[in-house]
Amino acid sequence: MSENPFQPESHSTGGWREWLGLAPRSDDRQVAAVHNTPDSASRVLTEPEISRQAKRRLLGQVTDFLIDHDLEILPFTLSIAYDCMTGGSPKLAQQILERTEKGLPVTLKWLEDASATQARDATTEAVATLVSQLEDSLADFGRTMAGARDANGSYSVALQNHVDELNSARDSDNPVERLTRLTRRMLDHTRSVASDLAASEAQIGTLQTRLDEARRLANHDHLTGLPNRRAFDELFDRETRAAKLAGEALSVAFCDIDNFKRINDTHGHPAGDRVIRYVADILGRIADARCHVARHGGEEFAVLLRGVTVADCWARLETARTEIAQKRLVNRTNDTPFGRITFSGGIADALGYRTRSAALKAADDALFAAKHAGRNRIVIAGEEPQPLREVA
Repeated sequence: MSENPFQPESHSTGGWREWLGLAPRSDDRQVAAVHNTPDSASRVLTEPEISRQAKRRLLGQVTDFLIDHDLEILPFTLSIAYDCMTGGSPKLAQQILERTEKGLPVTLKWLEDASATQARDATTEAVATLVSQLEDSLADFGRTMAGARDANGSYSVALQNHVDELNSARDSDNPVERLTRLTRRMLDHTRSVASDLAASEAQIGTLQTRLDEARRLANHDHLTGLPNRRAFDELFDRETRAAKLAGEALSVAFCDIDNFKRINDTHGHPAGDRVIRYVADILGRIADARCHVARHGGEEFAVLLRGVTVADCWARLETARTEIAQKRLVNRTNDTPFGRITFSGGIADALGYRTRSAALKAADDALFAAKHAGRNRIVIAGEEPQPLREVA
């Protein structure tokens, strides 16, 4: 067993550079010493040879990481190992180092949780930084506007003085020269104010773009790309107001992948993530400007359809359920069939209850009824589960 890459021999500069693959390993230096003959000492390695040696070291460190922690060779674990070895995820690398020093295992599940936490922390940090930048820019914009107002006031006073001078000018004075000077000063003031306003406008535009991106990251699920639970709550409030104002129907539903724990336990969490993405893609086809699908958490999805009755909502979800149940998915990692992938759903009339919480509970109770009735079916709140239509 090779040395654990997260237990470098020393914390000296050379030791850490060696650990990160930026300096020759100890065995490389020993080999170089053995082969440092008069004939070879004068030979200088070419750039391609140096590059190949660096690649071999990096691949060796990635391999050591996976073997030492008994991790499967998956795109996810390879990406984690590569980032840790190259400094792409310094915080995660530090967490792994601390966990290893405590004698705790670095499992696939722990890596997934740590990566998800890091992604959420990065989003929160980005939003906080953006808010700080926005506050600074708004303050700058306020100062620019105050300066523009002051300049406009001074400009008005100066203009009035020039008008007074023209009115009091003697006949011998040249009015054309006076008007030329006045016009030049007017242009200078106008250009200065326009330049300040244009710079502030550009800065605000850049921040608005960043704010939109931060809002998208904060309101979307990183695994599926669907809106997350926070975004769904905002959508629910917005669509409720719109539906009431337009006198339209509003249906809400919960969908939950059946026996998902068995999928994770049998095939691993990366395979479970692929199943979640697959179901998300099928359900996502329902979404449009008035209909929304969100990942509510774990293997559960929330669906909100404005202008759609519960009966039509049932028909749409039933179509998605049938399509998924007909497919026979295979785990690409080991070519093992997943078996039949199905989901259960519960639907409620979102406007048929006094509060949002009551409507969501009704949909959740209907989902529970679908699970209790045997799974792989859609149930409308207040109705008995319909007989399941067998699919091929």
